[in-house]
Amino acid sequence: MVLKRLSAVLLAMLTMAGLQVAAAGPAAAAPRILYYDASQAQEFVAAVNQGAQIWNSRVTNVRLQPVPAGRTPNIRVYADNGWPRTYSSSLGNGYWYMGREAVNDGYYVPRIAAHEFGHILGLPDRRTGLCADLMSGSSAPVSCKNPNPNATEIASVNRLFATSAALPAREFAFAG
Repeated sequence: MVLKRLSAVLLAMLTMAGLQVAAAGPAAAAPRILYYDASQAQEFVAAVNQGAQIWNSRVTNVRLQPVPAGRTPNIRVYADNGWPRTYSSSLGNGYWYMGREAVNDGYYVPRIAAHEFGHILGLPDRRTGLCADLMSGSSAPVSCKNPNPNATEIASVNRLFATSAALPAREFAFAG
């Protein structure tokens, strides 16, 4: 009790002397780190890294980083001849495929990578047909070269990772 009173008196004296005293606010939470393993993404490793960088440059509550030696990844990325698809086990965890079928049809590889990471980050497909919507997936024209999430998608990911609320496991497929 005495310590509180002394602190209050000291603060009042400093304020009267013209000094500004700022109270420390709550520290911002560090972003959640998700480790991904692109070692089995074959010829798409650079695109996977680019997809991760796209998200890292736009969201603040989560970071996608290559898995360091000795750690288990949250996310594994594979390549195959099918359509791109994601299998999410929980928010920020799962695996996805860079499917060559979409690549062979002309879809933009960095957009596919960013889109599939979007599923791991908790975003569902939104078949709007708009190139401005990353999560519109294959409903956007093949000519779409926009690999960036829009403001709503960014806000959703930041909101999901602000609380790190668990989401149920889901499967997402890049429909042709």
